[in-house]
Amino acid sequence: MKQFNRIIISGGGTGGHIFPAVAIANALKLQHPDIEILFVGALGRMEMEKVPAAGYQIKGLPIAGFQRRLTVKNVSFFYKLAKSLWMARRIVREFQPDVVVGVGGYASGPMLRAAGWAGVPTLIQEQNSYAGVTNKLLAKKAQTICVAYDGMERFFQAEKLVVTGNPVRQGLEDVTDKRDEAIDFFGLDSKKKTILLIGGSLGARTLNRSVIKHLETIGRSEVQFIWQTGKIYSSETSLALQNTGFDNIKRSDFITRMDLAYAVADVVISRAGAISISELCLVKKPSILVPSPNVAEDHQTKNALALVNKNAAILIRDVEAENKLIDEALRLVNDIEQCRVLSENIGKLAKTKAADTIASEVIKLAKKR
Repeated sequence: MKQFNRIIISGGGTGGHIFPAVAIANALKLQHPDIEILFVGALGRMEMEKVPAAGYQIKGLPIAGFQRRLTVKNVSFFYKLAKSLWMARRIVREFQPDVVVGVGGYASGPMLRAAGWAGVPTLIQEQNSYAGVTNKLLAKKAQTICVAYDGMERFFQAEKLVVTGNPVRQGLEDVTDKRDEAIDFFGLDSKKKTILLIGGSLGARTLNRSVIKHLETIGRSEVQFIWQTGKIYSSETSLALQNTGFDNIKRSDFITRMDLAYAVADVVISRAGAISISELCLVKKPSILVPSPNVAEDHQTKNALALVNKNAAILIRDVEAENKLIDEALRLVNDIEQCRVLSENIGKLAKTKAADTIASEVIKLAKKR
């Protein structure tokens, strides 16, 4: 029997796809140090920068998203799709992977299609509680589907499902002893409570504008904020904060040490992406979720409700956030009993070692081939 040694991991677009992909790659390397891993992403997307920074090789496809409204951009979509499929087939032929893993994002579609045509086993990592159209289509040919939620047989064949949880970035398994380090890292006051606001790796306009609208309230409160704005909102948020004189708001485009940010946070405000929720469960933080309305099938609201229905988080809708979010966060951070209950309940939903479990499923597929 041929010894397996090559794996392709495909997908990206946001940190919510990239960080789990890197976590799976790291777990594969730990289990089999000699394994060769190639990433395939979409040209111009953040995986083309983040994956090499994590120490892995990546190839880019020209694939882009299909716009759901009538737009001239869709004229080029079919050309990019055809070219991406051709390139994906060539990558499979040249690299000769034993398994191809799809983590979501534009590149997953062409790459898993090409693998299926070549008879290469595929594994899908479905992050959300509501499966997207692309993964439903790809799942028909996939051998294994790793999911984070129970009840996913309503979307996929039950015999293919493995409940693994979502992989999260390294360093989050235990952040309880990092508070002092976090206070020094962010330049915080150890006597004040801290609210962490994160809009995902690319930022979130609504969350940023909620802060901007209430800067005076935040600045005069006895609470400090760590505010991740996203790179594209850097100028707008910096300008808003300039000359306010408030030293209790620590703003940055991107937080490199999320383990420290979580360690010091008393309350977290976040979008409701699947990976964000998995991280919040793992670090057991009282959370206010503001689902993005700009996602397929409104899956972030469904993700959030899975927690809200278990009294494990608070939900504020995007349209209400600018008026309600900051006041609710300042109320919650001072409600010791509600914070305790939310922390306890969200911690019950955590699934640990997800990356290790998925890596084991990948290796199991490779050995069967």
